[in-house]
Amino acid sequence: QVQLVESGGGSVQSGGSLRLSCAASGATASTPLLGWFRQAPGKEREGVAIIDSDGTTDYAGSVKGRFTISQEQAKNTVYLQMNSLKPEDTAMYYCAAARGTWPLQYYIRSPNLYAYCGQGTQVTVSS
Repeated sequence: QVQLVESGGGSVQSGGSLRLSCAASGATASTPLLGWFRQAPGKEREGVAIIDSDGTTDYAGSVKGRFTISQEQAKNTVYLQMNSLKPEDTAMYYCAAARGTWPLQYYIRSPNLYAYCGQGTQVTVSS
């Protein structure tokens, strides 16, 4: 089992920035991929960003150039730096872990492929 705890959500105005953090614990060696997906009310889950143990990353087109995913492997922590936030970025953001069965882009397209996810942290962007 892998436990994931997110923090750092909040409310910001359009154009602002937030940094999300996610601390992983448990059987983390079994899930070398860490990522983020989001879900807005009434909408499907949307993959946001993912990083593997070598530091290779992938992003959804809607956030590329604005969001940056990074990790501190020694702390089993992954971050999501979100800049130039837009109202359409408003959603619950979930940290997720995967065993690495699929290429990174698969998890962006289909976040249900993740094996574990946290409870989520709310991000609200006002215009």
